[in-house]
This record gives sequence, C-alpha cells and structure tokens, in this order.
Amino acid sequence: MTIKGVIGRKIGMTTHYEVDGAAVPVTAIAAGPCFVTQVKTLSRDGYEAVQLGFGGVKRLNRPLSGHLARSGGKFRYLQEFPVDDLGDFEVGQEVNVAIFNVGDVVQVSGRSRGRGFAGGVRRHHFAGGPKTHGQSDRHRAPGSIGAGSSPGRVWKGTRMAGHMGNAQVSQRGLRVVLTDPERNLIFVRGSVPGASNALLRIERVKEAMVTEG
Repeated sequence: MTIKGVIGRKIGMTTHYEVDGAAVPVTAIAAGPCFVTQVKTLSRDGYEAVQLGFGGVKRLNRPLSGHLARSGGKFRYLQEFPVDDLGDFEVGQEVNVAIFNVGDVVQVSGRSRGRGFAGGVRRHHFAGGPKTHGQSDRHRAPGSIGAGSSPGRVWKGTRMAGHMGNAQVSQRGLRVVLTDPERNLIFVRGSVPGASNALLRIERVKEAMVTEG
C-alpha cells in the first residue's frame, strides 16, 4: 500500500528492551484503523490524495452524513494523505498499522499539552534576575523588554509571559521499533506531542531525518 500515513491516538510511554538488553523509551500509538472516505483525483480536485476517517461518532450533521454515506461509517476526524497510486484505494477500504514496518522513520504531529498562563522562566527558559545585592523580588522577572526612545515600543514577537502549550507540534525522525498488528499498535522511539489519548497524525518520512530519543 502506497499511502504515506494514518490517523491515530497516543496510548502512552513505556520501555522497550532490545535484543542486546538496551532499554529504549518508546511511545505506544494506536495507528488506525482508518477508512477511506474520499479519493481525490487530479481531474476533479486538482490534486491526488486519499481522505481517511478515524474515530467513531454517534451523530453527524446532514452534509457530513451524506459525504460519509459511501464509506459506510461515521467518523469524527477526517484528514488527507498523499499517495503514490490512486488505483490502490477505493472508498470504504480499511487502512491500518500494516502500512508501517519496523525500522520505518515517521513524523508524528499533534497538539501539545496546554500549560495555561506561564512566565518567562518556564515558557522561554529565562535565567531570571540576580539572587543577591538586595534583589528580593526579581528572581523570576523578565527584565527589560525594549529601549525607551528608539523604537519607543515593544517589538512584535518579543518573548514574554503568556499562554504556554496547546499548539500544533510535529516530532520528526522517530523510528518504529515494534509493531503489533493484532492490537493495531506501533511503538516509536522517543516522545510524541500531546497527552494520553490525544489525536495524532503519523506519516513516513525520509531516512535522513532520524532523531534518537
């Protein structure tokens, strides 16, 4: 099968022991099962891709119900993936963890944990102010945020306190160390964005992008 990835959910982290006894931190991901809900063609849509549905839902609005009628299911999440050959896919077809093999390099995208409002020390790793010479209340203060006369304002993008986390993040170069087709699980080396049960997009990438976790 020539599709580049699937939709899944984060299960959690555990430890995988290699043949030589090395302990490797891995993340368990439920990769699918997904179902083809639409095949995008160059003549009709201007590009080629396959739309996958994942995660059941009890109720849908009428437009979405009509769109998913041919696939035979009701899905909460829909995402598109590029493919090499559209002829390998048809609406209603299942796509699961079988598209991945041990040793594949993947990119995992998801929404990071929300940390609420955070100061500069936690959010941007500021060093804080001096701890001596009478500085009793500046330990975690941000310090100066710009000059007074010129430019006379704060530059856009200045690192300051604010909302931390809850952003779309992609972790690239993770290697698949184990697959479990019976339970539709893959185990990738290292950590991935989000909390347990978070929605993830798992895609194969080039070998040169490996990052050892």
